[in-house]
Amino acid sequence: MKNTILILLVSLISLTACSKENNDTNNGLVRVVFDPGSLKFISNSLNPKKETMSALYGNKKALESLLKESRTPEAGAVMKLVTWKYHDNPQYIGGTITGELVSIETIQADHLGKISYDIKNDQSESSAPDKEKRIQYFMSYRPVTRP
Repeated sequence: MKNTILILLVSLISLTACSKENNDTNNGLVRVVFDPGSLKFISNSLNPKKETMSALYGNKKALESLLKESRTPEAGAVMKLVTWKYHDNPQYIGGTITGELVSIETIQADHLGKISYDIKNDQSESSAPDKEKRIQYFMSYRPVTRP
């Protein structure tokens, strides 16, 4: 009987100790999850000055282009560079998580090798980025190797 009362008391304390306070630490911000579709993850980068993190996605031709010395996208290559603001992770000290989506940049090389550049969701104050510089920036990424 004592054990039953003890178990009930501990259960009651455990249930009442849990609070359903609304600790909204997101400050009204909405995290956007990017769906790469058929594109595969290639590499990532972090810019501490701008507090942004980026992930580069691409198809097989894009990966082959990044592994070659020519550093130009092959015909049929598609790459997307997705950039988010990052924030401190409230669940882990010293960790960061993605926040607001800043931009999605796309480079695509058609079957003739003509390279097109497009940017969406650009929230920066600066004017349109230089296409050639952005293409070279894409091509400077080194693919992540997995064991």
